Amino acid sequence: MHSLDGIKVLDLSRVLAGPWCTQTLADLGADVVKVERPGAGDDTRGWGPPFLPTAQNTDSAESAYFLGANRNKRSITCDLSSAEGQQLIRALASKADVLVENFKVGDMRRYGLDYASLKSVNPRLVYCSITGFGQTGPYADRAGYDFAVQAMGGLMSVTGERDDAGGGPQKVGVAVADLFTGMYATVAVLAALRHADRTGNGQHIDMALLDTQVAMLANLGANYLVNTPPKPPPGRMGNAHVNIVPYQVFEVAPTTTGERDFLIVAVGNDSQFAKLCECLGRPAWATDVRFVRNQDRVRHRDVLIPMLGSVLMSQGKKHWLDLLEAAKVPCGPINNLAEVFVDPHVRERGMVQQWQHPLKADLSLVASPIKMSETPVRQEFPPPTLGQHTQEVLAEWLGRTATD
Repeated sequence: MHSLDGIKVLDLSRVLAGPWCTQTLADLGADVVKVERPGAGDDTRGWGPPFLPTAQNTDSAESAYFLGANRNKRSITCDLSSAEGQQLIRALASKADVLVENFKVGDMRRYGLDYASLKSVNPRLVYCSITGFGQTGPYADRAGYDFAVQAMGGLMSVTGERDDAGGGPQKVGVAVADLFTGMYATVAVLAALRHADRTGNGQHIDMALLDTQVAMLANLGANYLVNTPPKPPPGRMGNAHVNIVPYQVFEVAPTTTGERDFLIVAVGNDSQFAKLCECLGRPAWATDVRFVRNQDRVRHRDVLIPMLGSVLMSQGKKHWLDLLEAAKVPCGPINNLAEVFVDPHVRERGMVQQWQHPLKADLSLVASPIKMSETPVRQEFPPPTLGQHTQEVLAEWLGRTATD
């Protein structure tokens, strides 16, 4: 049994934000049918290398990017630009509980597949539109890309090394505006399904990458808005935290081969700071009036950080991690992905799963992080090949025969 058993999702989205939403719904048990363009499919199928290799060790049409966002789904192909394709989507939508799309504003209306049109054939339909800038507003007609939204939404103004340290604006290493929008869309869909269960009425969900990116500013957005009169907006802090000290990367003694080495210290309260000072052999720092409270440490970070850095440079990473972990001072190494996937805790938590893909047995992919005691996430369909389930889905959902 899975949480969303019996829920049918018609997935007309592509690339990342929409597929991330529908992948989560699929993990939770929904029957997600991914509708793709004949011959080409989701844009991300071509976003490589790397591609999954064939038996002849050549590149297949299955990119790693696509594989990472489309597990537990079934794929059909349909030409939405044709009258027959539009009729087929309307028929599928009449059977669906949820439809997710990320076409440009107005495209679905031209196809007769917008919410107003489909509501007439399925009043319970939860219809989720995901765009860069939403269905309204002066930017509504613009194409939306995660990179541009990270810039426009303020994230790049607070990401990267400090300007006085030679830094400049920097995007995050993964497409966080897309991913967060996908997760917010998932929450909205689940809430709308609850409403549909109670009332029998679906609704239209309008998700925008820029809205999500502004919401993601979190404490930094609150910091700016609460300051009255407004002070200069926050800048880039590198690996430091604007509201907590010490909470950043520190360099430690070089490795045995002479390479620079680092760790992170993430002190979240005053008692942890006192433990840190003890581990460093400087207990008096915890009672220094400049450093007693977090707000004191924030105000005197330019004094405190070099003091901490000098002591931490005296020993290597393992020495400090062993000492700090034993004292329960939040800390950690900075792992690359090779180190992440052999980490014993990551392995024990089952964060890599094997899938029986048509092109590769025991294909390793990152797993869902959701762990539920009664309705666990499922592991049923590996990321589909293009149109793999067309006949199967049309038979199940619409009763169509092979001749049809």
